Amino acid sequence: MKALRSVAALGAVALLTAACGGNDSTGGASGKQPVNGKTFTMSVSSDPGNLDPHFTSLTITGQVDRFLYDSLLGTAPDGKLLPGLAEKWEGTTTKATFTLRKGITCANGDPLTARTVADNISFVGDVKNASTRVGTYVPAGAKATADEATGVVTVTSPAPDAFLDRNLGGLPIVCDQGMKDRTKLKQASDGTGMFTVTEAVPDDHYTLTRRKEYAWGPGDVKADTVGLPDKVVIRVVGNEATAANLMLTGELNAARFSGPDSARLQGDDYVKRDILAPTGELWFNQKPGLPTADEAVRKALVQSVDLKQMQQAFTSGRGGDPTGLVAPAMTPCKGNTIEGNQPPFDAAAGKSVLAAKPLSLTVAYAASASPGAQPAAELLQQQWTAAGVKVTLKNVTAVQVGQIAGGQLSWDVAMFPIGVTLPSQLVAYLSGPTPPNGTNFASIDNKAYQAAVAEAQKVAGDGGCEQWLAAEKELIKRLDLVPFANSNVPYFIKGATFELTDGDLGPASIRMFG
Repeated sequence: MKALRSVAALGAVALLTAACGGNDSTGGASGKQPVNGKTFTMSVSSDPGNLDPHFTSLTITGQVDRFLYDSLLGTAPDGKLLPGLAEKWEGTTTKATFTLRKGITCANGDPLTARTVADNISFVGDVKNASTRVGTYVPAGAKATADEATGVVTVTSPAPDAFLDRNLGGLPIVCDQGMKDRTKLKQASDGTGMFTVTEAVPDDHYTLTRRKEYAWGPGDVKADTVGLPDKVVIRVVGNEATAANLMLTGELNAARFSGPDSARLQGDDYVKRDILAPTGELWFNQKPGLPTADEAVRKALVQSVDLKQMQQAFTSGRGGDPTGLVAPAMTPCKGNTIEGNQPPFDAAAGKSVLAAKPLSLTVAYAASASPGAQPAAELLQQQWTAAGVKVTLKNVTAVQVGQIAGGQLSWDVAMFPIGVTLPSQLVAYLSGPTPPNGTNFASIDNKAYQAAVAEAQKVAGDGGCEQWLAAEKELIKRLDLVPFANSNVPYFIKGATFELTDGDLGPASIRMFG
């Protein structure tokens, strides 16, 4: 299952690429017939940057890579696992096997081999390679072997992973030439996906061309399926008002909205795909020596800000209370880990602590992620300033969010979410080695969380949900991160239709109309 994708308010700037789920079809496709020969045009809110799928943690990049690369398993809109590159699979908490489909080829015509798939998994699992997908899709130290005669890939993990087959099944698979020379993947591709990159103009657009021979992957897509687009154009449109204008004039087939501009897109011409997920989260940098490494300081800071007001500002008044760290529609572990585990708003109590510890904090946020990000950041600055804290706001780009995740940019507090579909996908971001040796970018060291995770990982699938929920509560109580908003960040579609898988547009599900 994807994380990716997912790393933003959804569709903008987020860590990871497996965001969330949910489909709500409203108008648009009823009675229309699919046609061939069309170009599908969609927008993203910022440039995806490096397209190498093993070296990104950004939602936007993950969505682009969905067009270029396949994974071993797919996911249905309801979260059910589907065959992908693998036609059969099975797994425990420490071992998984995948049997590849026959006849799969890379974009250059070379056949995909079991050896190449095994090399992908072993590469990401080797921490020396510093892949951002280690610990999310592939456990650290995991190794894969291949049986070319049977097409079977066997993976062993040195530590238990409750969702091992699902996580491995979501890893984008790079073909052999790209594995040998990763520089080819930065603004191009080498995968088995339905599309290839034919033009890359950073900060403007990316043009993808469909491989007419493509006939595998999730769903029932065939080479002659009617309605598949011949080309896909991904336009970088940083302003949602502009994206809405382009939708109204027919220059975009699809765009994702987190603000009020989507209200302009009404009527039978539009299809809507809803996506509910945690979008508002505050992260504290706990690197030794920083003030936010002190739990008492974190508590005072949280007490000093009205999280309900933050939610209203961030979601333009359309959000709701968070219930956990995993997208509620997709998580196998249902329950509210937030309620009762965060300190209530108490400006006086917070100020009394902070007055004795003069602080100067840099708050990183991504305005491109949501129209509400800027007012939420300004509200945070206003309320912490009233508590005696000097606050510097830093509006960061998608690339800079990746730099924060990679330990390359200084920050004290960050406001962006991690979107995942499984609790195990969060572990590497919330514990373990810090960059450049790991992805624990906030330097969190919560022993109670780690102990609960260790117990949860011993049980395959959702049998360990009690422990996963307990682990999450430990993070919330210690204020290692502070969720403050859930929101719906829907896609609006015109002249086409598609389905969502793990919160992303599924390329094979696109159907164009005349």
